[in-house]
Amino acid sequence: MLSRRLPNVPTDAVTGFCLGAAALSLLCHLAFETTVWPDDALQWAAVLGRGLGPVGASFYAWDIGCKHGDIRLLGVGAYSAPVVSMLTVIGAGYAAASLNLWLACALIVSGALVASSDNLRRRRI
Repeated sequence: MLSRRLPNVPTDAVTGFCLGAAALSLLCHLAFETTVWPDDALQWAAVLGRGLGPVGASFYAWDIGCKHGDIRLLGVGAYSAPVVSMLTVIGAGYAAASLNLWLACALIVSGALVASSDNLRRRRI
């Protein structure tokens, strides 16, 4: 991880990377997609809240975790995001639980177990 190799770079530098990625995303969006604007203030608040809240905060948390945490455990924890997302979408009624989704979930959990096999073996000893 570059964050770990450059520990003196402040976490606030993440803001610049996010702004750069946002600018590139905007260019790609304008070039390849049809723009659909939010209809009302609530939808605008949801867009802004998501960007500033969970999505924005996750980049800061990831940088801090890479610099100061157990990077292997952080990587394994990242496997939980698609599983939690899938369960949330199913629970909210936006998707039906299907064999394909459960198979994908099982593969993700299997990947997490493989990635954490060193930690699991170390704890048994």
